[in-house]
Amino acid sequence: MVDADLLNDFQSILRFQQKLLTWYDSHKRQLPWRDVSDPYHVWISEIMLQQTRVEQMRTYFERFATAFPTINALAAAPEDKVLKAWEGLGYYARARNLHNAAKKVVAEFSGQLPETFEELLSLPGVGDYTAAAISSIAFNRAHPVLDGNVTRVLCRLLLVEENPRKTAVRKRLIAVAQRLMVTTRPGDFNQSLMELGARVCTPFRPLCSECPVEKFCSAQRQLEDPALLPIKVRKTKRPHYDVTAGLIWKGPYLLIAQRPAKGMLGGLWEFPGGKCEEGESYAECLRREIKEELDFDIEVGDHLTSVDHGYSHFTITLHAFEAEYLRGKPQAIGCDDWKWVSPKELDDFAMPRADRRVIETLARRPERDYLFSLSTEERMRVD
Repeated sequence: MVDADLLNDFQSILRFQQKLLTWYDSHKRQLPWRDVSDPYHVWISEIMLQQTRVEQMRTYFERFATAFPTINALAAAPEDKVLKAWEGLGYYARARNLHNAAKKVVAEFSGQLPETFEELLSLPGVGDYTAAAISSIAFNRAHPVLDGNVTRVLCRLLLVEENPRKTAVRKRLIAVAQRLMVTTRPGDFNQSLMELGARVCTPFRPLCSECPVEKFCSAQRQLEDPALLPIKVRKTKRPHYDVTAGLIWKGPYLLIAQRPAKGMLGGLWEFPGGKCEEGESYAECLRREIKEELDFDIEVGDHLTSVDHGYSHFTITLHAFEAEYLRGKPQAIGCDDWKWVSPKELDDFAMPRADRRVIETLARRPERDYLFSLSTEERMRVD
């Protein structure tokens, strides 16, 4: 990290602040959670933004805020309704943490989101970054934030040629952000750095000629390409797994299983199945998984579709097969619950994105169209 004049000159810091905030006031995006008086909306947006781009998040935010317009409404909602409203965002543990945190806010803070950094940290799912963002944006407290966009801006601004993920480097960057902080408008200042990183100081082709603080940037002055910073850390290759899923029919009904509450995708409903073992065919895998997880027998039928999907630490190909129930009473052994449902009812359940893509394929099959159009009352319920 260079001994930048910016940090050693109070007047330079003032000019930097003024230029950045003036740019932000003119160029900030109009977002439904920005410039609002409700801290609850700021909180929802910050949790969602942990894994979703702003452009993609708007629809999810509006859907969630409409379903649960207040903290009290969120706290009182059943978990399956919360997961359904979160569907498509992934990282469902964050939805469960948000739900549990709302309950804590109602029980311990009279339904009002706490204002201090320390109290915010006591909420499930709220770490240092989220607490700093909420306290500054919602309550005008001078806590610096350090997300990916801000990290990139600061690394280029001050020519940080070390891995910003290292704890010591991260601490120095937070100290820099604190030194640059505008105490009268901390929320706007934090958002201006994030906005600059998202729209101008981008990862691969930074728009330096459009940057309001270009004259303060050490990387722009000293490097042929500012995009060389932050330094790129080579990522390890994610393992890949082949996974089966069974669309198991009993008459006009399909069986779905609820994943264990504790664990990946906890509480979501899915077509049951599991990871293939070495040397095992997909049909063998599916029969074994259904027996182990639900203790009944099936006949594996046609291959319906295969879906590629990525998670943070691994990728999968989900091979979906239609199957027929043969015998045995389903038991919740490797799952929390199971249900026979009509295809039309599948939309009522929170399901992983890969399973949703399987449903889309199923719905396009002409021989199954009639099942999606009939109501539950038009069928005879199975046991």
